[in-house]
Amino acid sequence: MKSKLWIFTLLVSAAIIGGCSASGSDSDGNAMDNSNMTEKEMADMEGMDHSNMTEEGMANMEGMDMENGDASHTNQLALNNSIGKNELALPPLVESKDGIVDITAQQGTTEIFKGVQTETLGYNGSFLGPVIRINKGEKVTFRTGNEMSEPTTFHWHGVEIPGEGDGGPHQVIQPGEAKDVEFTVNQGAATLWFHPHPVGATAEQVYKGLAGFIYVEDENSKKLRLPDEYGVNDFPVVFQDRQFTEEKQFDYQAVLNEDGTIGDTLLINGTLNPKLTVGKENVRLRLLNGSNARNYTFKLNTGDSFQQIATDGGLVNEPNEMNEITLTPGERAEIIVDFSKYNAESDIALVNEVDTILLPFKIEGQKTNSIEIPETLNDYVVTEEEKNLPVTKKLELFGMGKMVYINGKQFDMNRIDFTQKQGETEIWEIYNKPDKMGGMTHPFHIHGTQFKIVSIDGKEPPISQQGWKDSIGVEAGQTVKLAVQFNNKGVYMFHCHILEHEENGMMGQVEVI
Repeated sequence: MKSKLWIFTLLVSAAIIGGCSASGSDSDGNAMDNSNMTEKEMADMEGMDHSNMTEEGMANMEGMDMENGDASHTNQLALNNSIGKNELALPPLVESKDGIVDITAQQGTTEIFKGVQTETLGYNGSFLGPVIRINKGEKVTFRTGNEMSEPTTFHWHGVEIPGEGDGGPHQVIQPGEAKDVEFTVNQGAATLWFHPHPVGATAEQVYKGLAGFIYVEDENSKKLRLPDEYGVNDFPVVFQDRQFTEEKQFDYQAVLNEDGTIGDTLLINGTLNPKLTVGKENVRLRLLNGSNARNYTFKLNTGDSFQQIATDGGLVNEPNEMNEITLTPGERAEIIVDFSKYNAESDIALVNEVDTILLPFKIEGQKTNSIEIPETLNDYVVTEEEKNLPVTKKLELFGMGKMVYINGKQFDMNRIDFTQKQGETEIWEIYNKPDKMGGMTHPFHIHGTQFKIVSIDGKEPPISQQGWKDSIGVEAGQTVKLAVQFNNKGVYMFHCHILEHEENGMMGQVEVI
């Protein structure tokens, strides 16, 4: 199926009713410039009549959930079941030396499939990147370099960092260039990550392998005695779905879907058909949805519960016992699975919402004195003052494919959309405006801060989201209120983290003064 077929169908329908007749699309429905779409044209698009669309035509609109009319990323290409053939790769753990961490973007080849070298991108290697561990209060210099043949940036997703070092579209590093990013770590313990953010190339560079973890530790996390033995009872786990050519290569442009590129092959830490060998103890899994567009609902195939101990930006107040957790692109969660009740013969795996086997576990060894999880982990709170603050920034997310907007506008690097004072808390109201076809979930991310979710549709957020966040999946029709404070000055992006939507203009800028 052509990756842009659905948008072609959409534009043809729009042309019939005249709503988009003046929008300047070509005959293929590609390369439309909708940055100046009027409110009337937007309304016309909302009111499109699809009553005469054939069942086949509807099916061709990739990503549509025909049961409820809601466009989503839940009913698309099915993922492969992991047969557990390969032990899960463990990224190198890197700590600063005299406050310096060297990080270089590189291109090379990787043996993802046995006997085949796939062209890939990576940090400090040919594919993906290391885990960088830093500590609160530490003055850090990220010494970044670009050894690729194309420009890139280094975005520190979830890191509270001055705008000039955030690594957004303005901080481009050309091939052969290097740049030092200096800052003092000023936030609590968290599992963060880093990836590129150049205009027009973010989605493809991430797809080909540019992504790595950042661990922040603080005094609280160290004294809690949570599982923290790297590669033994504490594992980074990044999930990325991909498609490969017959020659087992990436061809991003061939599979590009303007509404979010997904794949049928799951890589976890870059490993095909992985398994994870664990002991009979409590094991900490730091989950990262590193996919361009796919959502994941994680659960155990046994139906047993696990404990969530952290959100994007830090530890939750107390362990949350749950049977499943959903992450949209860019989101993270830390969970603890108690493997002490299983044995070597146990059939246990992490699966998704349709029971696809993502990560089988192999149990080894005798039961140990498993680390007890403390009842209290943090002191996060949404204050009464924050709950009662007036809304000062309203954002309306709207559209699909190339026709995506925030407040009716597409991204302009030369336009500042909002300003906010350093250190002041403001309430941002995010509304995901549906259209007649239902709309879709937009994972909304703000750079340079960790925010609090005040409410979702006027109600307290679910327990899994009661903690520091930098990304949140906003469903079609939902209104989310966020308490947002920036502790550094500079220009920061906010955008949909479906990377193709970001590329197509669903992004804006806030300047902190």
